[in-house]
Amino acid sequence: MTVPDFPTTQRAFLFADPAAHSLSPRMHGAAFAYAGLPGTYEARRVPAGELAAAVAGLRAPDVLGANLSLPHKEVALPLLDSLSDAARAIGAVNTVVHRGEQLHGENTDAPGLLAALRDAGLPDLGPGVPVVILGAGGAARAAAFVALRDLRARAWIVNRTLDRARALAAAFRPYGEVQAAAPQDVPWAVAPLVINASSAGLNDPGQTPLDAAFLARLPAGSLVYDMVYRPAETRLMREARAHGLGAENGLGMLAHQARLAFTAWTGADVPVRVFLDALSGAAGAGAAAGAGRTP
Repeated sequence: MTVPDFPTTQRAFLFADPAAHSLSPRMHGAAFAYAGLPGTYEARRVPAGELAAAVAGLRAPDVLGANLSLPHKEVALPLLDSLSDAARAIGAVNTVVHRGEQLHGENTDAPGLLAALRDAGLPDLGPGVPVVILGAGGAARAAAFVALRDLRARAWIVNRTLDRARALAAAFRPYGEVQAAAPQDVPWAVAPLVINASSAGLNDPGQTPLDAAFLARLPAGSLVYDMVYRPAETRLMREARAHGLGAENGLGMLAHQARLAFTAWTGADVPVRVFLDALSGAAGAGAAAGAGRTP
């Protein structure tokens, strides 16, 4: 691994509201230690009205950049000097990279999700195979991007508010076949992958984004990927496993997106196992630590 030369301690941040629950500091702390780099990572609560000032502060010479989480991923775009193609297409930034005097916006959620899906045993998908995405917010935008661009699938967007699902589907039609649908209209019997990108289960472990009756219609060998990682096993996952389906939580996505962000900031390619080891046991932490979604 090539390690860059940092003349002084460099800083990186998470801007979110709330931020105290984040597992990102333990991951990036482990990565700095593994790479032998003098760096710090701080999770900072930044209310919406303070985001512009916080982003402007990333231009300080000893700052590498920041992760962005709720509610900042979409509203931060006009505050940056440039965007990656993925960030522009998805319409959300989760990683800001300080390069020279410029702030560059990346989206590592999408490639992080793809890597996590592959780790979880992503079923073989052919062009046009249905992928069901639950939710219509920023995380669902990253999932739709992966489904359409990387998996060449046909994306079905299911959301509690159908109008929001329709708006997301319309935004992504340039990238492939995508449509909004009520659960009863989804072709579950030929859908080998379901991605929960909704907030269901974040604050209520008994909550689920999908009635178990629909899970029962999925073909054998299907994978249900829940971006939620606290609790470690959500109701959606339990019910999927009860029907003999594969089910994984969002810790893998969390680790992969963090690894990609760290590389973008430092140039150091730290193995994903370093990030996963830092998360070991974290998803089972007490409820007081807060619910979990990336980052």
